Amino acid sequence: MEYVKAFLCGGVLCLIGQVLIDKTKLTPARILTAYVVSGVLLTAVGVYPALVEWAGAGATVPLTGFGYALARGTARAVAEKGWLGIFTGPLTTTAGGVGAAIFFALCVALLCKPKSK
Repeated sequence: MEYVKAFLCGGVLCLIGQVLIDKTKLTPARILTAYVVSGVLLTAVGVYPALVEWAGAGATVPLTGFGYALARGTARAVAEKGWLGIFTGPLTTTAGGVGAAIFFALCVALLCKPKSK
């Protein structure tokens, strides 16, 4: 049942993004930003942690999950370090994922040849 919940949650988040792309004039960059910001805001009001508890990876893997990680890291760092945690928390929490994305992008860039259109 855990996989079904993750699939449903992730699928609904992707469906919303696809509808926004198809039915509005929003650019993908604006939709990406809206997803991350909505993850932060939903975490701040306490809704997203409950969704993560229910859906697991279906809620943490999409872009809203990145916003959730930023907000959670900031809250934890502020509780430990005070106001300095506002700057260190999000960076510390998401450094592994961002580092992996950069590393794998570099690997693909080195292995693949670009083609002109």
